[in-house]
Parts: sequence; C-alpha cells; structure tokens
Amino acid sequence: MMKKILVVLLGIVAHNLFSQNYSQYVNPFIGTGGHGHTFPGAIVPFGMVQLSPDTRVDGSWDGCSGYHYSDSVIYGFSHTHLNGTGVSDYGDIMLMPTIGNPSLDSKQYSSKFSHKNEKASAGFYAVTLDKNNIDVRLTTTKRVGYHEYTFNKAGNANIILDLNHRDKLLEGEVKIIDNKTIEVFRRSEAWATNQYIYARIEFSKPMKISKEFLSGEKIEGISEGKKKVSFYGTKLALAFSTQVKKGEKILVKVSISPTGYEGAAKNMLAEGKSNDFEAIKKQAVADWDKELSKIEVKSSDKDKLTVFYTAMYHVFTQPNINMDVDGKYRGRDNKFYMAKGFDYYSVFSLWDTFRGAHPLMSLIERKRTADFINTFIKQYEQGGKLPVWELASNETECMIGYHAVSVIADAMAKGITGFDYEKAFEASKHSAMLDIFGLNAYKQNNYIAIDDEHESVSKTVEYAYDDWCIAQMAKILGKKENYQYFMKRSQNWKNLYNPKNGFMQPRKNGNWYEPFEPREVNNNYTEGNSWHYSYSVQQDIPGLIAAHGGKEKFEQFIDAIFAAPDKTTGREQVDITGLMGQYAQGNEPSHHIAYLYNYVGKPEKTDAKIKYILDNYYKNAPDGLIGNEDCGQMSAWYILSTMGIYAVTPGLPEWQTTKPYFDEVKIHLEDGTTRTITKSTSKDELKKLGFENAKTFKDFKYDELTASPVIAAARIFDLNTKVEITGLDPADKIYYMTMDEDDANVRKTFIPYKGPFTITKTTQVSAYAERNGDKSSVTVANFNRRPNNWDITVNATANPQYTASGKLSLIDGITGDVNWRKGEWLGYQGQTFEAIIDMKSPQQFTKLSSTYLQDSKAWILMPKKVEYFASMNGKDFVLLKTVDNTVDPKDETIQTKDFSTEILPTEARYIKVKAYHFGKLPEWHLGAGGDAYIFIDEISVK
Repeated sequence: MMKKILVVLLGIVAHNLFSQNYSQYVNPFIGTGGHGHTFPGAIVPFGMVQLSPDTRVDGSWDGCSGYHYSDSVIYGFSHTHLNGTGVSDYGDIMLMPTIGNPSLDSKQYSSKFSHKNEKASAGFYAVTLDKNNIDVRLTTTKRVGYHEYTFNKAGNANIILDLNHRDKLLEGEVKIIDNKTIEVFRRSEAWATNQYIYARIEFSKPMKISKEFLSGEKIEGISEGKKKVSFYGTKLALAFSTQVKKGEKILVKVSISPTGYEGAAKNMLAEGKSNDFEAIKKQAVADWDKELSKIEVKSSDKDKLTVFYTAMYHVFTQPNINMDVDGKYRGRDNKFYMAKGFDYYSVFSLWDTFRGAHPLMSLIERKRTADFINTFIKQYEQGGKLPVWELASNETECMIGYHAVSVIADAMAKGITGFDYEKAFEASKHSAMLDIFGLNAYKQNNYIAIDDEHESVSKTVEYAYDDWCIAQMAKILGKKENYQYFMKRSQNWKNLYNPKNGFMQPRKNGNWYEPFEPREVNNNYTEGNSWHYSYSVQQDIPGLIAAHGGKEKFEQFIDAIFAAPDKTTGREQVDITGLMGQYAQGNEPSHHIAYLYNYVGKPEKTDAKIKYILDNYYKNAPDGLIGNEDCGQMSAWYILSTMGIYAVTPGLPEWQTTKPYFDEVKIHLEDGTTRTITKSTSKDELKKLGFENAKTFKDFKYDELTASPVIAAARIFDLNTKVEITGLDPADKIYYMTMDEDDANVRKTFIPYKGPFTITKTTQVSAYAERNGDKSSVTVANFNRRPNNWDITVNATANPQYTASGKLSLIDGITGDVNWRKGEWLGYQGQTFEAIIDMKSPQQFTKLSSTYLQDSKAWILMPKKVEYFASMNGKDFVLLKTVDNTVDPKDETIQTKDFSTEILPTEARYIKVKAYHFGKLPEWHLGAGGDAYIFIDEISVK
C-alpha cells in the first residue's frame, strides 16, 4: 500500500515540476488593441475581481473592456471588467491615486502613461502614472483586489473614489467605518440594467476626506460611541488624503460582493488579511500555473507558446464566480440564496461560448461545467428561464437562441454528472416553449419569416440546432415523445433553405425575400449575412449535404465561401472581421465552417484552412486577435484547433479533427489520466479524445419534416396578379385555399394545386405541402389590390437597408409594425424627406397624415416638423399646415406617431409632404455627431 501511495505522489510531483510556470508565457496585452476588446489587468482564474486600468469612459465599441492599447490616458483602476464583449459595462469601484490638491474632475485626476512603463502578466499589472510620478502595482485573489501605490514625490497624497465612473449610477453610498476603512455600495445601469455591487476598502494608513461631491445627502451621527459619516446620492465622488514622504507606499485592499456589506466583510476576512503584496502576487501566479498546466504544449517558438497560453488565460477569465465565500449569491429575482454543493457563476456569453469555449471546458473543466449548469438551473428557477446572455444577475437578452441547452446537452452526452438531469431538461424544454423572440411563429409555422420577427433566418437556424440539443437530452432520459417532437423541430432550417441557390434565404409574405444578395448584412441575420448562416446546420450536416445534392456539390459550396469577394454589402457590421472570402474568423457563426470539408471526404482542405488561420490570425501583439475575444470563444477556437479537434456539433460526444499544430500536447484530465497528442496521433483517437467511454443511447424513430411551400405573386397589384405555388421538394403535393375581401370563403377547403392562377381582388392565399403522408405547416400570403391608382415621387434617397416594398408602400394602406427591423419602413439618413403624391385627378379632402417612428437608441428620431402642401399643377404648391413634433428625442421608447391634421375642405390633384430630419445626433447620444434617420411608412389623404 505504501509503495502505491509513493508512486501516486511521485506522479503528482512530477506533473507539478513539469508544469510549473506556464504563466510566464501569458501576455495580457494580446487583444487590447485592434478589435479584441480585452483588458490587461490582474485576475485569477474565474475570479470575481478583474482589477484593471480604465482608459475609456465613453462606452465606445472598442472601449468595451474599459481599456484600449491606442490610448494614452488612465482615469483610474476599477475592479470589474468584461473580456472581449461587444457591449460596454462594468468598471465598478474605481480608485485613482494623485498628489497635490485633490480634484474630483476626471479630466484633472486622470494621468498620461506610457506603454514603456507598463507591465502585465498573469495575476499582475503595473504602470507609472506620468502626471504625478506614481507607480501603481495591482494583484488579486478571487474576491479581493490589492493595490500598491508608490509616491515618488513627497506631498499630499490622494486616493480618488469616483462612483460616477463609466456606467450610469442609479444610487451610491459610501460609509466611513474608521480612518482606514470604508464601505461602498454602487447600483448602476448599463448593459445590465440593475447591477448591485458592494465593496469594503481598507487603506494601509489613516486617510481623511479632503474633498466630496454628491447629489444626495451626507449623514453624520454617532454609532457605538464613534462618529460615523455616510454619503448617499446619484452622483458621488470622494478624495481621501494623507501626507507622504518621497518613495512612501500606500497599500489598498478592496473586497467586493454582489450581496451586501456583510458579504464584502466576509470576503475581506477570508481573502484580504495579508499585507504582503508579493505573497498575494505569488499565489495568483500559482493559481494560474495550476489552471494553465491542464494543457501542456511543447514548441521551440516562444511566440506560439505565448499565443497558446494567453488563449488559455482568456478562456479561464470567465465565467466569474458570483457568490461570497460563504456561498451567498444574488439570484436573478434579486433575492438572496445560498449555493449548496456548487459554485454560482455570472457572465455567460452563450451565443459565443457554446461553440468552442464550453466544449473545451467539458474536456478539462468537468466539475466547473456542472457548476455552470447548476447556475443555469437556479437562474431558471429564480428568473423564469435559462440564461441567454446573463451579466451580474441581469438577463441582457443580448444575441439569439437558447444556447444554455447546448452546454447542458453537451455535458450530458459526455457523461458529466453533478447536476439534476431531469431539472435541466425541464428548464431546457421551458426555454423552447416560450412565445418570445419569434418562437411563437417558429412553433406554429416551423420557421420565422421577416413578417414575424427581425433576424428571422439566424433565429430559425439557431433555434433548430438548440431543439436538436433538447432532443439529445430527451434521448438520454428515455423521453421518446419529447425526442420525436424536438427532432422534428430541429429540421426547421429546411423551410429557409432555398434549393435553387443553396442559401438560407429569408421569407416574407409566403415568398422568398427579393432582391437577395448573400453578401448583404441586413436585419434578417444576426451579425452576419447569408454566407455565414447557410452552413449553420451543425445538428444535421449530412442532411445539409443531401439538400445540396451530395458531397461534391456541397464541397463546391464550401469552396465558394472562401472564394467569394471579401467585401460584405448592406449595413456596416463591425463584428465581421478576419475575412477569407466571406468566411469571417473574427465572428462566431463562421467558426465551424472550415471543418465541414471533413464531411465530404476532403480533410486535407480542412487542414489547410485551419493552419492558415492559426498562422495568420492569432499573433503575440496587442492586435493579435482578429475579432472580439467574446468571453473566451475566439481563444477557445485556437486552443482546440491547435490540438487537432473542434466541436462542430456540441451535444455529440465526439470532435471533428484536423492536423495537430504543435509537436506535442499533454492534456491532464480531472480523472487523473493524461492524453498525449502528437502530429502522428490518429484521427480516430482524436475524434473521441476525453470521451472514449461516453455512452451511446438508443435512437427512437422520428418523422422527416416536409418544408412549407412558397407562394409567389405581386404583394401590391393594380388590376390582377398571377399566383404561383412551389414546393421545396419535387416530390411534394401542394394544396391551397383562397379568401378574398368580398367573400370570406371563396374556397372553403384546401384543393390540389394544378398550376398558376389569377386573382383580381385583395386576397389571402394559404397552402401546404404533403409528402409520404406528412403535411407541412401552412404558408399564408396576403396580396393587396391597390386602394387607389395614385403615383408617388420621392425626392430623397432611402437607405438600401430600409426600402420596404418600394415607394408605393408609402400609399398602400398597410402600416409598418413598431418592430421596424421587419422591413416595412422606408428609412432616410441625414436628409429631409419630401414626397409628392399625384392623385391623377382633383380630389376633395379634409384630413392629411403621415406616420413616423422613433427608436432613439437606433438613431431613428421623429422629424422636427412635417409640412403639407397642395397643388393643382404639380409645380405651384400652397402650404396647408405645419405639424410640429412633440416627442422628446431622449425618449428611448420605440414608438410611432401619426403627424395628422384636419383642414378645411380643399380640392387638389397633388399633395406634397415634407418631413424635416432631426440632423446630427447631439452630445448626449451614444452616436453623437452621426446623422439621425427619419423612418416613414404610410401617407394618407382623406
């Protein structure tokens, strides 16, 4: 027995000796330039504290993390930061050391700095503040940030605490406990609309308040025989000061908590007792070495080692522990709970991370994966649904899908235990059965159309993948009916697959949406275009290959994305970067595409593309990431791909493979075993790496989905229009029914479709396809005979993204939905809108109106005023009425307004409408200086 113990101990010692100091390769500056959106400050793996300098306070896109390498001014050092996101938040509990007369104006207390005097490594950050020659060093534990300020000049030293830093302060409080201790509360609004954070701050020497700024109240009193002061307000900043000698150091410790002052005090007691900065720094390095050594890479190229281990560092930066040391956490319902038997986390960027970061964790972080899923289950129980993009106990509803189900299905398929499978399935099914974000139409029609919801293509294909994930859970749990239901739903992508061109194409009013350009970035896709989403059938690649007509055709289609022109059209989308043709390594929807060559028997093409990306798009430099890091996904792709594996289909206990990049990789799994990968490791070994013993479960039979037919005709017509109905499979039989405006039931039952037919009235056409006894959902299309024979001339140029059905849609009697992303509005940027309606003959009227939309956040503002003119000859116009705007441009409610006016009976042939655009966006707007849009839909004359 003794001998056996000795062997085990030797194994542990040998591993530790071999694995120490991988943190030496971490370069936290990778991704802080370009569009990486990372931060360089101190953090330990999955820590609650991210203690980092802030060089951006404006909420700009490239300043999402609070820091950008191109900047030269530091405003202070705050304790929470986001790693590589596309929206700004965090930057809580900001401290800044200065010397001399204290100022609470950020322009005064900020300081220039130079990258020459800046250092960052795993768990450590240091910089010299040029303005006052102060050396700052930062390190951290999970919940406590450690600051060391060295004042290189004697004088009045200040530490500024500014609670107004970065996001909007809803309420703040500072309690003076004694001359070395304060407590801080900050509730703020940004991406997370209601974020709570508490802090306990301990100075190493007595400090006194030398300056204060607040819009609120200052409360002084006696408590426990001591004088107590509290500050409370929606604007709050304080300066704490003391005299220092030249070279004197002040140490500051800050513990944070999501629950309260008591939690911050407990966290300080557990992790903030040390006054030895070096010892804490050393422990942070040890924490990183432990995590980083889970994958050991051999390479003679130090830059490649740096890129690899910094990628590991970025993956392990989040999700973040979000409970106090005793397990207390703030639930999604804002109530307090105790985590029992698991750790509670926050920051789940699931649209990004389900693809690579979570599959990587399922290999080397199995226990933590169970904790993430236990967190999901608690969020379902306490907040009503699984997280989509959860941040600080807030659901941001950012991005699309319900991808928590992917993480759960992947864990179950790979045999990860430690969470309640039944409860996880219940929560997953609940997410899929809601009626939000187009899901109601998706469930009823088996796809989402433009008419139902914006980003309809992306939502349809991603919901279908998530449904497949739920089906895999049902299979593991032996739930046959649920499996069959969700497997059928997982085929809903077939309703948007256009067999004529091989693309996922949006549908509108029963037809394909035209004009169609697969490179166009528009509101039918999420951060992408049809190229990016036409391969997003991760759950059924063989089915997608069959739809294309076989492996050879599908190989040509994969070739085509890489050969396409490398420019997108339509809306400018900052996230689409790293283009190889239309393949975009800088954004997640492309991340699996190069691996699809494996499915058509061309693994050498996968190998070539992956190697090119690894060689060219990941560098040891501030701009070394080709796109947003996105909470570890960009880096996880690199880590997995260098090991020769990638999860095209999370939820399957297997990897797609490519040629390993490094000479040797050792992966240390939680069960104590090690897997070694070399360039000669077989693809069969790689395919099941880490999941060699995953169980297989019996498949149940399920029905194939019959796709819904397409109904084509002129949506608005003059006298008549021809209606044509087409099935998406040649074997489909089509049945249809029509109802027109005069006779509610022209055809009361569905009849077989024999060929095109003509309609002469406003008519609704319904149709379904049938194949092998299985019926599709019913396609419904409405075709409107024009209510008039008027003509309209528009003297303004609509943005190509916002043209509705053309200029006639301004006078077709159909008004746009408040969800303008569905495409019913005409949008004009930076222009005054002018239109002249020709009613063809003189008409008498008493009322004029035109309808506009406001979505201030999206730059769409009401016109300043609308003028109505009349004319008999189309040249000489008389002003009839001016209608002024009454909607506040700061009102962020998405709303429509009818600028209508009653006039005395007037006769004219021509009506002119002139709507004056708002102009440049003002300083208070995030898009300050940009041109506002006018959105108009319906003009009426009565």
